[in-house]
Amino acid sequence: MLRKFKGQCHCGSVAFLINCSNTVDIWKCNCTICSISDYQHLFIEHADFTLTQGNQLLTSYQFGSKNAEHLFCSVCGIKSFYQPRSHPGSYSVNLNCVSNPPSVKTITFFDGRNFDESLARLKQTE
Repeated sequence: MLRKFKGQCHCGSVAFLINCSNTVDIWKCNCTICSISDYQHLFIEHADFTLTQGNQLLTSYQFGSKNAEHLFCSVCGIKSFYQPRSHPGSYSVNLNCVSNPPSVKTITFFDGRNFDESLARLKQTE
């Protein structure tokens, strides 16, 4: 059963709603951008994500392959969600930015410093 959860950046200028279950699987990544911010990836399909405010305040940042679009609040600088290259049909929501978040069932540790090899290994186990 899906439930609605609210999320936002630090200052609240960017806010969103997500639909997901009460227990979720997340990824922890060791790439240079995720590890420095302790980002906890909760992948939410585009259809289950609604940006409720702050679209005009989002600043885009791309690096490396430029296949991911990192979206930061231009007021407080927090990346509460973004478009990852690993899941093109989903947004990655930072579980740390969700109010009263769902419980974490499983944490997958993803070696983002070796992105292509790590993604290939994960796809082999699916």
